[in-house]
Amino acid sequence: MPNLTVKIGDISLKNPLICGSGEHFIELSGIDKALKAGAGAVVIKSTNESDAAKEQLGKTDYALLDSDFNELKWDFNPPRDASLFNRSGLHPLPFDEWLKFAVDADNMAKKFNSYAVASLIPASVEELIENAIRVEKAGIRILEVNVGAPHGKEAAKGAILLEQEADHTSEITENLRKEIKIPLWIKLAGQSPEVPAMAEAAYKAGADTVTLMGRYMGFIPNLETGDPILGTHAAIGGAWALPLTAHHLVKTREKIGKDYPLMATNGARDGHDMIRFMMSGASAVQMTSAIFSGGYNVIEKSLNQIEDYLEEKNMSAVDLIGLAADRVKTYAEQENNMDYWREFTPKN
Repeated sequence: MPNLTVKIGDISLKNPLICGSGEHFIELSGIDKALKAGAGAVVIKSTNESDAAKEQLGKTDYALLDSDFNELKWDFNPPRDASLFNRSGLHPLPFDEWLKFAVDADNMAKKFNSYAVASLIPASVEELIENAIRVEKAGIRILEVNVGAPHGKEAAKGAILLEQEADHTSEITENLRKEIKIPLWIKLAGQSPEVPAMAEAAYKAGADTVTLMGRYMGFIPNLETGDPILGTHAAIGGAWALPLTAHHLVKTREKIGKDYPLMATNGARDGHDMIRFMMSGASAVQMTSAIFSGGYNVIEKSLNQIEDYLEEKNMSAVDLIGLAADRVKTYAEQENNMDYWREFTPKN
């Protein structure tokens, strides 16, 4: 069998597939299914101290859309070009109960040689730090802090902090690093032009890894009714996002260096997409929408695809990291082909 092991800082993962935080990890039963399917780690549904963020969960809605923005039946067998369009909230439990839930989840993960990662989305920096300290004291082994939740600007005031500036990302990460010693993963916003700069800021401030990148906010009118789909702005992600995430991975790897582990999210639908992300510089990949809309069998299928690919190429998982990123050229480095464009010019 090919070696699927990868490292994120001091943490060794049995494989690079991480289940990203989502509604399917509000309960232990979902986490159990993901672990049994073989996930290297599961990020449990995020929380913070805000009651408004918890109440927002009751107003969630989802639409699975094809490439023409028509709504698809939710049958857990979506076409590859399907996009998930949704609004969301945070874990409904009070923080004390959520913390106990997170401990139980991580203890469960230990039995599978895996991890259940606690996930915090800040509402205020002060409360974030206090909650992070409590996570560490509870014995949870990894903390993810999502400073790039796409719903931040649409949520109720004070519910979710959306960070899109490098300086503030650095400040948040540095303050967290001063207070906790457990591995710290920082998840960044996707709609910011400062993604590589924010990643560098988190890296220099002590984050063990950064995850690139959160989904985008979108707005889609329904042609039949004239109403907004779901009635609101909402977060959107799909296979179309893979080149955008991969671009930021390559640029971040160029900026920070090859030795710093990056994680990818937003765009991976199967194991082949995970390979594409790893070739772009990711050491591991978080899959969320693909599992939420396709079911837990997506995990096993994706891992099998990676294993088959590595076996065929006689490679290990770590051999994939940065393979394409380190071969990229600038436009100026390309060979001249002056008349190439003529082949694609309309003749009529």
